[in-house]
Amino acid sequence: MQWTADKVQEEVVKLLRPFNPKGIEITSDTDLSADLFMDSVAAMNLVMEIEDRFEIDIPISLLPDVNSLQDLVDVVLAQLSKG
Repeated sequence: MQWTADKVQEEVVKLLRPFNPKGIEITSDTDLSADLFMDSVAAMNLVMEIEDRFEIDIPISLLPDVNSLQDLVDVVLAQLSKG
């Protein structure tokens, strides 16, 4: 499958649903920590699900720079382009 930014974002939003118990609207600007109250354990669980879904590896060194949904989509797209 050819992953576009929109398709990646759509899939990541689906994967975020279990981490969004308050059901807030998730946009590109959604702050994963502040808006979704994700802690480091939840973040790692999400990363593992993303890696499985997209069949990529996300280096842990990239995660400190991931704050928003858009940041996460950008990291996924960058890793997909390496594959």
